[in-house]
Amino acid sequence: MGANTSAANDVIEILIVLALILLNGLFALSELAVVSSRHSRLKALAAAGRRGANRALALATDPGRFLSTVQIGITLIGIVSGVYSGEAFGLQVASYLTAAGVPERATVPLGYGLVVVVVTYFSVIIGELIPKNLALRNAETLACVVAPIMTNVARVAAPAVWLLDASTRLAFRAFGLPTQRESRVTDEEIKSLIAEAESAGVLETGEREMLSGVMRLADRNVSGLMTPRTDVDWIDITAPQGGIKERLITTPHSRLPVGDGSVDKMIGVVQTRELLATLLAGKPFEVRSLVRKAPIIPETTDALDALATLRDSEVPMALIHDEYGNFEGLVTPADVLEAIAGVFRSDATGIEPYAVEREGGSWLLSGAMPVDEMADKLGIALPDKRAYETVAGFVLGHLRHLPETGEHIEAGGWRFEVVDLDGRRIDKVMATRSLRSRRSALQA
Repeated sequence: MGANTSAANDVIEILIVLALILLNGLFALSELAVVSSRHSRLKALAAAGRRGANRALALATDPGRFLSTVQIGITLIGIVSGVYSGEAFGLQVASYLTAAGVPERATVPLGYGLVVVVVTYFSVIIGELIPKNLALRNAETLACVVAPIMTNVARVAAPAVWLLDASTRLAFRAFGLPTQRESRVTDEEIKSLIAEAESAGVLETGEREMLSGVMRLADRNVSGLMTPRTDVDWIDITAPQGGIKERLITTPHSRLPVGDGSVDKMIGVVQTRELLATLLAGKPFEVRSLVRKAPIIPETTDALDALATLRDSEVPMALIHDEYGNFEGLVTPADVLEAIAGVFRSDATGIEPYAVEREGGSWLLSGAMPVDEMADKLGIALPDKRAYETVAGFVLGHLRHLPETGEHIEAGGWRFEVVDLDGRRIDKVMATRSLRSRRSALQA
């Protein structure tokens, strides 16, 4: 009878220790689930009527009280578990060691030590690692489940929670640190989330590239989108009619800017369709009567502001001028779309892809390629304030002179070599990983 009672007591004591470990796991799971939850996701769950979402959001918004509650629970459980397991099993293990022939003076400390090691092992595995891994895998859902429990625990332990929270805030003030967490989402964090979504199969590669294009668009000036004046097809209203008709026949564009004797004296835009219709109908060929006013915007205008101007304009084309009033280029909705979705290849206009990857990991880049797109493809960092918008400008900014074919620079672990010039303009650049960068990659 005594043996049965002793065995039953041993089982009860083991269950008590196991319950303490599981309770510790609950606190560890709650801590990581709430802290790692995204506020936007919790707000969406709360709007959908998910139970516990509002409480989880409240805990995440005020982490001081919540972390104090969790720390009180974990500390008390650790103390109770250590003391109880040592008292419950230490002497029993010591008696087993004595029966096994271990010297009596060593059995007690050795017995307590073995108990501490075993209990600590299970506490780390069951009470810490497994719950925290579960929390990381489904943070918001588990936060909604545990939030009501943690809220009630915080109410019960309110005096101790207040003391710990106030002490923490006082320490922060003493060191001149902010007591409230700044909730900021950076471009890098958004890009990391997009890349993670792509690797998980939530986003297709094309979707990821378009989202990246939208983010780049918000950081650009209109000068990074425009067709520069050297590439603009335009009509000189003072030119002979034969020359204007020839331009209408050969141009691939549906709209053309109109200048009064000079490219710096733009007076508006005409639709080639209307002029061609006039010719086919045998009506008098009067270009000026068909000219429509186009908005004029400075080259420093943000890309999104330029897009708003295009939406409100009579014609979907804006003329861009510099601070001295000189015509610099034009922008259309197609330019905005290309900034988001990439360049559309067209045999009619001879447009080629901005970047072509070659064997060995090198890239053949167009000088007209937006520099932020190049930076994304090659994985290099650009300064926030820069005076260039294209790959050609990037190379010129480093060289500080007009280059000859074959000249090169090194930046961001890459070697950029000018391989083709179109007059004075950099037409093609070859980007190759620098020798030092390749060595670092091989060592890694």
